[in-house]
Amino acid sequence: MTKIDREDIHIINRHSNWSEKSIDNLLKKEIYTTATSWGKFLRLFFITLGIGFTTTGVLFFFAYNWADLHKFIKIGIIETLIVSLIAVVLFSKINIDIKNILLTGASILVGVLFAVFGQIYQTGANAYDFFLGWTLFITLWVLISNYAPLWLVFIILINTTLILYTQQVAHNWSEIFVFTLLFSINIVFLIAALAGKRFIPKLNTPTWFSNIIALTAVSFSTIGICFGIFDKLETTFMVLLIATILLYLLGIKYGLKVKSSFYLSIIFFSVIITITAFFIKLSHDAGMFLFISLFVIASVTYVIKTLINLQKKWKN
Repeated sequence: MTKIDREDIHIINRHSNWSEKSIDNLLKKEIYTTATSWGKFLRLFFITLGIGFTTTGVLFFFAYNWADLHKFIKIGIIETLIVSLIAVVLFSKINIDIKNILLTGASILVGVLFAVFGQIYQTGANAYDFFLGWTLFITLWVLISNYAPLWLVFIILINTTLILYTQQVAHNWSEIFVFTLLFSINIVFLIAALAGKRFIPKLNTPTWFSNIIALTAVSFSTIGICFGIFDKLETTFMVLLIATILLYLLGIKYGLKVKSSFYLSIIFFSVIITITAFFIKLSHDAGMFLFISLFVIASVTYVIKTLINLQKKWKN
């Protein structure tokens, strides 16, 4: 057991002669959050909140005063803010976490700058051009900072750019191909995050980050396979299906290895959704929908029971 939790202490207390003072000391040492930890959390929380409110305030400022501002002032204010934030990041000696939060705020302001520029000069560019430019211009900051929230913004921009590109330019791309592409991109980021966490501890990849990327990838694969079930058979669907099966097997193996019920749950629920879509494809009559309802109830119950049993087994 690598880390003791509150339930472990209660179990040991019921079956031992631990003194109340020893239990209290152990709770303070292992369970309760210290004043230093609270201080660090609140400092980062309020700085993040401040940067978020400031960025949102800039957006609302332009929205409310758009007609009364000269174009020089519109662009000048945003550029001044970006340069100021970058100057603080480069030349100040503040904590690295605060610098990364400021850099994330500057990255969002880059998007605001492009949006204001496009509105003033009516460039006529497609929406994907806007997100592509935004993505490219913050790429260097993302790589240098190696900050998970900024990486998440970067990946969201890549997905958004690709989706808009398929809607506005690549009209001949099928939905299955698009979701296969999105699934592949997010899987690459997920593998990179997990490999980095395993082999390069300095990268410090948080669990919430890899979980969000995994959930995104599984969502894209599930939607793509459901599209393929109801659409005509094409080569891309078979590629997506085989890749999904292989990666799901690897995901289950990885989830069991690291004792993470998150990977197991999203994969099993994806499989349930896919099988349900296949049943609907077979028939639309009332009997089939009754069977599907019973199947969903039974399968979800079985998955939850299995995950609970695994959690108990891992804890003991």
